[in-house]
Amino acid sequence: MNIPVIFDLALGLVFTYLILSLLASEIQELIATVLQWRAEHLKKSVEIFLAGDVDNSEDAHVIELANNIYSHPLVKNINQEAKGFLVTLPRRLTWGIGSLYRSVKTARPGGDKDETIFGEKKRSGPSYIPSDIFASTLLETLQLPTMIQTLTQSRLEKFKNAQLGKIEQVLIELQQQTNDDETSASFINTMFQQYAETQADFEQISWNFQNQKADLNTSVTRLGESLDRYIEVFQTEMPKQDLFDKALRKINFIKKNIFEDIEQAISSGGLRPNLNEVVESVNKDSAVHNEIKEAAVQQAISLGVLPKPNLNEAVESLRRDNAIFQEIKEAVKDKESPTNQGIRNVVQSIDLIDKLPKSVVENISVLGKRAQSSIQTTEEGIHTLRKEIERTFDTSMERASGVYKRNAKGVAIMLGLGLAIIANADAFHMISRLSKDSALRETITNNAGEILLRNENNQAIANPNSQEDQVNYALNQLTRQADGALNNVALPIGWSDVNLDQQIAWTHKKNQSFPFLRILYMLPGWIFSGIAIAMGAPFWFDLLGKFINVRNAGRRPASYSRSQVENNENGGG
Repeated sequence: MNIPVIFDLALGLVFTYLILSLLASEIQELIATVLQWRAEHLKKSVEIFLAGDVDNSEDAHVIELANNIYSHPLVKNINQEAKGFLVTLPRRLTWGIGSLYRSVKTARPGGDKDETIFGEKKRSGPSYIPSDIFASTLLETLQLPTMIQTLTQSRLEKFKNAQLGKIEQVLIELQQQTNDDETSASFINTMFQQYAETQADFEQISWNFQNQKADLNTSVTRLGESLDRYIEVFQTEMPKQDLFDKALRKINFIKKNIFEDIEQAISSGGLRPNLNEVVESVNKDSAVHNEIKEAAVQQAISLGVLPKPNLNEAVESLRRDNAIFQEIKEAVKDKESPTNQGIRNVVQSIDLIDKLPKSVVENISVLGKRAQSSIQTTEEGIHTLRKEIERTFDTSMERASGVYKRNAKGVAIMLGLGLAIIANADAFHMISRLSKDSALRETITNNAGEILLRNENNQAIANPNSQEDQVNYALNQLTRQADGALNNVALPIGWSDVNLDQQIAWTHKKNQSFPFLRILYMLPGWIFSGIAIAMGAPFWFDLLGKFINVRNAGRRPASYSRSQVENNENGGG
């Protein structure tokens, strides 16, 4: 055979495998859609990301956390579905097939056989989650902002009480040191009354922070301003005696030492949790998590949710077990005020965190350490942690995508082998036919050239960086064109009498049994074709273009080529 014949033979094989690869791609895409392989793979990848490794990803509590993330409105909005009976009819069919497929699988840890991989008997899930949405959803599911707000509120409450205690101590000492003269007694009574007003002012400031009507800096600043007003009244009303001057200096020292620099006051009082404390809040064995628990109990007691006589008794009960949280949940479950909702969120978050496996806690801790830097505020810490989760999630999903592609390639090989047998695509028989039939070679070459010309400006098929939607659209166009080409080409495949006669010298018309032993001669050709089909339509389309370019020793002018295609389509008319 000369060189042009060899090129035509190779081009015929490439064209045949392009046709079969397009069919295999359509079948594989249909199976992946019906069984929701992408969505299932994403869900399992999320569980692996949360657990930190594959072994711990099957833990029931990891699955529960992942299900909670999938139940979040942000993730639900990604998985949008059509409404109405007619438009959802095809979807209902795929749900039914998917349910049948999942019914033969064993139940997942922590769930029953009826529960789907997406949790809560959901029938579908998203096949892609943006990293920013995942990071925000994870933090909100763990209620980290709420937990940190509760912790900060508790520390602000202790800080407030400490400053009030110092002022009260000054007044008590002053009362003990003064004589029982009328002027001193009147002044001390006035200052105790003013102290009560300052205490009420402090409580209002704390309440505003609790209800997120003021941030931490504003709240501490207002505490200082309230103390300034107390000092002003003290200075205006006090008798001219050294004893009262000394008391005023003590109160001024409290003000100057604590409130002169607001950031210093926040830092020295430990009011603003750092990133390490944010991360430690999800560790049920940490001091920070126990502090949050005590803060939640204290808040419930102060609001009258728990009928406990004092905080110490409640804290002791908390240290023995978590039964007290069940009492809180029962007390606020039917009350929809913002305050009760806040307590409910904290208790639910504590419940969830107490169930977190050690692997999840360690994974979040590692992310926190990576994000730790020169962070000034808790908000910056949470923002930095969110960005680190986004970055790590993107990296994890890239690896998961690689795993999915490898799995899909394995399915493609099995599908390609099955299609090669069903279509009787014997590679060696095709080579034999193409080498002997010049008319067949020319017909395939012409049709392949026309298909290539129609798609010469479509770079999405062979470009590995193309978006999946672009590739699918281009492949759909190519499939329609290939279907049209098949009307003009009798490919050397199939189980027709003509092909079987040329392949194994047997037809249905012969009064002979099927020569099953000859299948052994066909098997190597099927295996070769199965692997070739699994290489995918983009590969064969790209190779087709290269073969035609080499065969033609350079492309013909675009205007001439297109006019030839149009003439062929119009029957030359």
